[in-house]
Amino acid sequence: MDTSSPAKPVAVKALEVAPRTRPSNYPEPYFSMMAGREKRTLGDLFGLTSFGVNLVRISPGGQSALRHWHTRQDEFIYVVSGRPLLITDAGETQLEPGMCAGFKAGVADGHQLVNRSGDEVVYLEIGDRTPGDAASYPDDDIQANQVEGQWVFTHKDGSAFT
Repeated sequence: MDTSSPAKPVAVKALEVAPRTRPSNYPEPYFSMMAGREKRTLGDLFGLTSFGVNLVRISPGGQSALRHWHTRQDEFIYVVSGRPLLITDAGETQLEPGMCAGFKAGVADGHQLVNRSGDEVVYLEIGDRTPGDAASYPDDDIQANQVEGQWVFTHKDGSAFT
């Protein structure tokens, strides 16, 4: 029995898990655009290392992320409540509770959820944790590279955010 690490819970009520303290890793001006998003990192709570699970809440007028796609990590979302718009290269798709969508790594089709309704949106976000990932943002002057497990953001020309 491993006694070197703290005990992990057996089960929790997802909405009782404290939200992530920092709403986004993006640098400004993109950081402020995530003000209407709240993430509860459920996978981390259980010590999951192969994939992550987040319970995400988007306030009216908020968005899930900048429209993006990953080079090495698959993503999956499942709508719990509310009616977010899924925006991809194909256009806008209205989602509702019980609907899901998946985004295969390496497919250059940026995606994001936007809440244009008057009600909050809640969804599960699941993604693998393949090392060496990068993310592309087709609509914004930002790119991301995973370096030693941390996201490093630069402008598309490689220059640093100041």
